[in-house]
Amino acid sequence: MESRPLTVAVVGATGVVGRTMIQVLAERRFPVGELRLLASGRSAGSTMSAGGQTLTVGEATPEAFEGVDIALFSAGGDVSRQLAPEAAARGCTVIDNSNAWRMEESVPLIVSQVNPEDGEWHEGIIANPNCSTMQLLPVLMALRDTSGLERVIVDTYQSVSGTGAEGLAELESQIRAHVAGEPKNATVYPHPIAFNVLPEIDVFLENGYTREEWKVVTESRKILHLPDLRVSCTAVRVPVFVSHSEAVHVETTRHITPDEARKAFAAVPGVLVSDDPETHTYPIATQAAGKDEIFVGRVRTDPSVANGLAFWVVSDNLRKGAASNAVEIAELLVERGWVKSRSRREAANGVGEAS
Repeated sequence: MESRPLTVAVVGATGVVGRTMIQVLAERRFPVGELRLLASGRSAGSTMSAGGQTLTVGEATPEAFEGVDIALFSAGGDVSRQLAPEAAARGCTVIDNSNAWRMEESVPLIVSQVNPEDGEWHEGIIANPNCSTMQLLPVLMALRDTSGLERVIVDTYQSVSGTGAEGLAELESQIRAHVAGEPKNATVYPHPIAFNVLPEIDVFLENGYTREEWKVVTESRKILHLPDLRVSCTAVRVPVFVSHSEAVHVETTRHITPDEARKAFAAVPGVLVSDDPETHTYPIATQAAGKDEIFVGRVRTDPSVANGLAFWVVSDNLRKGAASNAVEIAELLVERGWVKSRSRREAANGVGEAS
């Protein structure tokens, strides 16, 4: 187990998720000795507050990872493809929030409560799943382990913060325009998002699905170690600032009652059941915002299929859907001694001593 303070880099530090990563590192008292904030050349030289300090943002270059133990990436797929291997080659363990590495066979794709053991075989890069997949998988794991999974249909209702700062700004500006009686201009999305629902997230693929929808299909199979699981997804952008919601319909191998399902869900660390229709108690986006938990409710039998179950899942997409899971993976690596730092690699090759 690592006992020394670590040098940690956050790549994409000035973005919405990057800022949340910095916040979560401080909240969870991760053993940071030195924190390096990295971003594009446009942001380099600016300053940010982190852990009670004012830090200067550096440019994300290969050389910036010299001496870094763990790097949390949230700067997009192109940056990750370019810089993650450079960081890993310098003895840094990368936890990447983009879609660049998720489906690479040699790269673990991890949800902290679901498949932490996959972190043991990383070769310097670990992938953080898509935010919609992230909040769904701990709940599906509970069903996999208690009643078996045959088929999953999920419809997502995703907040604009999933697009980043520009999505948040566009929704706010359109709300202000609506109140003022002015046109609602759309530049981030193909149509105005305020007071609207858009069944389009990311680009359309040849099979008719969007890339966001297909991520849920392929990532779920990989993380759950169920390569033949039948999954279908419709991803929808809604005029909500923070937190994604999901309507899920599952066909299980063996029958499970709603009460049994609630108990299975509640037994998963980080999953909270909120389910009392008589008092209008169920997960909602505004209550999940700012929290790390995954909230589940509206659990009921789906009578349209044998062994059917339906439920509603809500979580903060910036925290558990991205930043918090990344930090939880980092904690896992530290606790189990899986941080592959330069000194550890040199020791494996017979040079120097392991830290």
